[in-house]
Amino acid sequence: MVLRPVTQLWPPVLLGSQFVFNIGFYAVVPFLAIFLRDDMLLSGGLIGLVLGLRTFSQQGMFIVGGALSDRYGARRVILCGCIVRVVGYLLLAYGHSLPLIIAGACLTGIGGALFSPSIEALLAKAGTRSEAQGKRSRAEWFALFAVCGELGAVLGPVVGALLTGFGFRQVALAGAAVFVVALIVLFFCLPPAVAKNQPLQIAPWWTTFRQPRFVAFIIAWSSWLLSYNQLYLALPVEIQRAGGSEKDLGPLFMLASGLVILFQLPLARVARRVGAVRILPVGFVLIAAAFLSVALFASSQPAQGWLRLLPAACFVTLLTSGQMLLVPSAKDIVPWFASESTLGAHYGALATAGGCAVLAGNLLLGDLLDQALTPSAEATFPWLLLAVFPLCSAIAMVLICRPMRRPRA
Repeated sequence: MVLRPVTQLWPPVLLGSQFVFNIGFYAVVPFLAIFLRDDMLLSGGLIGLVLGLRTFSQQGMFIVGGALSDRYGARRVILCGCIVRVVGYLLLAYGHSLPLIIAGACLTGIGGALFSPSIEALLAKAGTRSEAQGKRSRAEWFALFAVCGELGAVLGPVVGALLTGFGFRQVALAGAAVFVVALIVLFFCLPPAVAKNQPLQIAPWWTTFRQPRFVAFIIAWSSWLLSYNQLYLALPVEIQRAGGSEKDLGPLFMLASGLVILFQLPLARVARRVGAVRILPVGFVLIAAAFLSVALFASSQPAQGWLRLLPAACFVTLLTSGQMLLVPSAKDIVPWFASESTLGAHYGALATAGGCAVLAGNLLLGDLLDQALTPSAEATFPWLLLAVFPLCSAIAMVLICRPMRRPRA
């Protein structure tokens, strides 16, 4: 008997795919900065460039991934994204020069730019139907999506940490293997899209940029991705200041994942009762507090024992708390601006703005974070600067979201 792709989408497939994708992602990317600093001997500026290009290649290219998904259908684009990410991980595993490492990092990002907006658009459509039927709301579906992703994010760093003793090549190869398995499973579990005869157009993006309020929304939102990216750029710097090592990175990522697993759904329900309009500024304030918590200790000598990781743990806890409030609420608001046919494009625009912010921010902050490698008065400055961006976004969201008291049907 010949196996054929299914004809109807089973929503848990989307949740499971996020679980598997995050295993493959978190097994590799959190350890990339340490590999670049310790093995490749790169400066903070170059590390920021590589990580910024990786994030921009993913989030910045959502503008293409969302448009391709709207035109060719989610299934094809998701499968292509898995293939591209596998190639990227293979380049990271076998590349021995900076250009090859940059190419591999960019391809891993492009792969995510292909499959992530497609999956989010499918989930938004499924959530809209579920909410219309009086079942689980769209925001709660995105909260479940985040929980499944964090379950994968718990296992990913564990896999990566276990393999770091064998070298970064084995870590990258393990990530590639995860996406090969995902490619095979999704080929049979995702339904084919209805064929469309019209040519591919990026026009929905230009129409979104003619919406001044949406443009302001994605600019304010972009500081979230810049802040979250500091888990990969700034957190290893703080661990080094505290006298830690790469072994401390895995438990901190597990802390973040454990918080999401335990509290994402309850916080999503709270956010639904309070309203996304009021929750978004609170989330950005928590993110600003995360950077301020490290700034308080940056000039001091690290404590002894496990207390040396207290600033890093506070940073991860506050940043994750802000994430749990922000992400489901913001993604629930996006359909207020979009029709169902351009959801992929609008979610892509949201990520594209964040990708641009990460690339520009990492180029600015990479060398500045070198000041934070050792305790000093100057070590406080990069963390204070990082806190400014989410504080500005908190103020902006209060003004931008006033008309959005109810989601647009």
